[in-house]
Amino acid sequence: MPSASCDTLLDDIEDIVSQEDSKPQDRHFVRKDVVPKVRRRNTQKYLQEEENSPPSDSTIPGIQKIWIRTWGCSHNNSDGEYMAGQLAAYGYKITENASDADLWLLNSCTVKNPAEDHFRNSIKKAQEENKKIVLAGCVPQAQPRQDYLKGLSIIGVQQIDRVVEVVEETIKGHSVRLLGQKKDNGRRLGGARLDLPKIRKNPLIEIISINTGCLNACTYCKTKHARGNLASYPIDELVDRAKQSFQEGVCEIWLTSEDTGAYGRDIGTNLPTLLWKLVEVIPEGAMLRLGMTNPPYILEHLEEMAKILNHPRVYAFLHIPVQSASDSVLMEMKREYCVADFKRVVDFLKEKVPGITIATDIICGFPGETDQDFQETVKLVEEYKFPSLFINQFYPRPGTPAAKMEQVPAQVKKQRTKDLSRVFHSYSPYDHKIDERQQVLVTEESFDSKFYVAHNQFYEQVLVPKNPAFMGKMVEVDIYESGKHFMKGQPVSDAKVYTPSISKPLAKGEVSGLTKDFRNGLGNQLSSGSHTSAASQCNSASSRMVLPMPRLHQDCALRMSVGLALLGLLFAFFVKVYN
Repeated sequence: MPSASCDTLLDDIEDIVSQEDSKPQDRHFVRKDVVPKVRRRNTQKYLQEEENSPPSDSTIPGIQKIWIRTWGCSHNNSDGEYMAGQLAAYGYKITENASDADLWLLNSCTVKNPAEDHFRNSIKKAQEENKKIVLAGCVPQAQPRQDYLKGLSIIGVQQIDRVVEVVEETIKGHSVRLLGQKKDNGRRLGGARLDLPKIRKNPLIEIISINTGCLNACTYCKTKHARGNLASYPIDELVDRAKQSFQEGVCEIWLTSEDTGAYGRDIGTNLPTLLWKLVEVIPEGAMLRLGMTNPPYILEHLEEMAKILNHPRVYAFLHIPVQSASDSVLMEMKREYCVADFKRVVDFLKEKVPGITIATDIICGFPGETDQDFQETVKLVEEYKFPSLFINQFYPRPGTPAAKMEQVPAQVKKQRTKDLSRVFHSYSPYDHKIDERQQVLVTEESFDSKFYVAHNQFYEQVLVPKNPAFMGKMVEVDIYESGKHFMKGQPVSDAKVYTPSISKPLAKGEVSGLTKDFRNGLGNQLSSGSHTSAASQCNSASSRMVLPMPRLHQDCALRMSVGLALLGLLFAFFVKVYN
């Protein structure tokens, strides 16, 4: 039976086989006057042809190789880890070799034009190499009807717990789109369950999304179109996820979302309440890093936030985007704060949390930005000398109000970006720390593979010698050199190397979080009456584990059964005539 392909927005995957296919009774009436012509044929040749030409739906899922590419923020990276974990748990092989893969899962970012350009180019390359393609992330969620997405399978940002289904159907030749929102009694949920399997890019770091969406309506932001309004996870679910992570050898947790400061406003709680619950379960020597928060929502909790950021198991680090130091530009951006609000937050935290690292973002060349507006931003950078500064040239994103505003000339935007970068590189934030003795947590290898990367209490990057005994450990070092973005530390000869985790870390590529619920049914994706798959090799266990297959199309399965039965009767008829 040939497989039907569809490219419609579906509420559920079962809809896939009912869009264009005729009903069985319709086919019966169409064929009622057809009289089959009997002819003799070579039975052995007939059997051989049938064996060599299986129907398209006979493709066995769960054995293919999948390459996953993720662009964008840590929230997107967490989504990518969850999708990889579910696919690996089901039996698919996650490969780092794109050319070797049968299917490419491309997890996109919509913040800037260059990121979407890379995404689009990857789609084109996959098509040129005849790869199966599944798209995820904010680009297809925000604009699923773009021409270059036509005919391709899409999994929405709140549907990542159903990635196995979408991949399975894509491999069979179908085009599936799941873009709905998860709700409970009408209330929008934060997204997929937090206890799903995942493959951490770094086995020592757990990224936890505490909420999705935000409360703002920034005129330049495309992410809001994809992630929507604020939806927070309950505190107990987040604490349970943190506990599980530490039990799997994680020594550093990143809290992420589009705006961590807004956490809990939709469910009657707040960020400090969550953080106090989390620090209770952090083992000694492990660390917690807070994600980005916008100024309006952190203003209400400054006192509590200062106490939390002084906690020995919380990095004294906060990412607070200012975007511009001009109130008129901030008003056009609809940022809902003024420069004085930003300064109040930074000044208070610098006073109450000595040594705190404040990271910020700035957009150069926003529509309507004058030279005077830009100079105010330059003065802010010169005043605070932010050690971590993300400078972004403005890109108008389609469908946003800012895209319709009068644009600053491209050359002016480029020049302002260069000028601000020059100011940023004019100061050295770490020179005064040479000869300090610091305790650092080692979590990864440097890009050039020459050092291990660690972070001190202020989440400042410290490079240390590549001693395997240091990885995942707290090490005491003496700072002997500094650069623009890092320091170098020499381990103290008699210092104790402290192991913070209560368990040995998982191996790279090993599946985390295979709960009993998932083993019994791949989470919410599975139905009690579903078919049984072949045994899947689980990366995290030496024994074979049988997982039920995802919900399949019952209509399709029924028609296949009827078709095979008719084919058997017809074949028996031919054999009888031949004999």
